[in-house]
Amino acid sequence: MAQAATTSVLRIGSRGSPLALAQAREVRDRLAAAGADPARIEIVEIRTTGDTVQGPLADAGGKGLFTKEIEEALLAGRIDLAVHSSKDLPTVLPQGLVLAGFLPREDPRDAFISRKAKSLRELPAGAVIGTASPRRQALLKRMRPDLNVVTLRGNVETRLRKLDDGEVDATLLAAAGLKRLGLLSAATSMLEPEEFLPAVGQGAIGLETRADDATIRALIGDINDADTATALAAERAFLDVLDGSCRTPIGGHASIAGGRLRFRGIIVKPDGSEAIEAAREGDREQAAEIGADAGQELRRRASADFFVRA
Repeated sequence: MAQAATTSVLRIGSRGSPLALAQAREVRDRLAAAGADPARIEIVEIRTTGDTVQGPLADAGGKGLFTKEIEEALLAGRIDLAVHSSKDLPTVLPQGLVLAGFLPREDPRDAFISRKAKSLRELPAGAVIGTASPRRQALLKRMRPDLNVVTLRGNVETRLRKLDDGEVDATLLAAAGLKRLGLLSAATSMLEPEEFLPAVGQGAIGLETRADDATIRALIGDINDADTATALAAERAFLDVLDGSCRTPIGGHASIAGGRLRFRGIIVKPDGSEAIEAAREGDREQAAEIGADAGQELRRRASADFFVRA
């Protein structure tokens, strides 16, 4: 495996989408604010499999499609630090790589966007709502079985353009991505986690590096947000218990207040016909155990036909 980079330039690997590059620039700016020389930080754009897939991502392998090539560059020493949307990260990382930190979490909610209704509940029966997320599709079908839920792919700007062109009557996007792109004004309303649980890791930027690169890990430690890291420990442990090759729609969200962690998780049948939830609260130091315990509860309660396999 590649050793820590000997060059004095810090190379940040990122997808080339506008949102991914906005996230990479935020990492660069936070590193500079912590004392790194911004003139010696380089952002390296890397095209991933997920950027080229045309059909449903789940059919092409699901999680990992937006990280594989970036992680290969990290292992090969072509970059020193990888920046990811945490919801894209598989729970098991390649050997030799670690999630060394997270930036402060942005708004984890899903945003409802439409030119024809002020909220999801106000969409007329039969309206077409587009999303590529199995979780969003399943939760939409559960909340509004009278809607026509279709697959809508593309980056944030592409999906907003398709909405304006009339391909769909509404769509859902992560509020965090809209904020980071300066497009929050496009949101019509927000879906609260109490009624529409977000994806595990939604809104959190994850920082991945080589396990043996002590220099980069120390730099990441300077900008790591402890509350986000703790919340993600619970969420990712929950997902790890449930996920594997499973394609069942999953949502999960942890929040921290006063040293206590609160977690809610859900699994949903793809057609929205059934959902099972679990909730936990405990000491933040037990975050991973709390998330894993919630996941194990859902495994026990779910019928044998609940989980959809690849």
